[in-house]
Amino acid sequence: MRTSRFAASVAILGALAAPAVSATTAIAAPSHPTVSPSPGGDCDRRGPWTVQAKAVTIRAHATSNSSARGVLYKGHKFTVHKTHGNWHYITDKATGVTGWVSGSYVYREVYMCLH
Repeated sequence: MRTSRFAASVAILGALAAPAVSATTAIAAPSHPTVSPSPGGDCDRRGPWTVQAKAVTIRAHATSNSSARGVLYKGHKFTVHKTHGNWHYITDKATGVTGWVSGSYVYREVYMCLH
């Protein structure tokens, strides 16, 4: 009985290991890159700023107590002119409104190049 349990366990483990070995071989990277890196191209440029929260308020000054000038919504792109601590002085590209937004809710998109 022990021998048949052992044989069954080996058979099951072998069956489970075979697809993993095949999958590893099937998804292996090609030996040479399909895209050649462009020195100084897209890898070096900085991405646009965008809102990561549902919405962020554009403020008159770099403080949450200052008056609101506008709102940016998630995915919205804008221009940052300067930074003071965790606040960014921006221009909303769609409306032309200028003011400060908290850096806790916005980020700069990052480009990644595979070499």
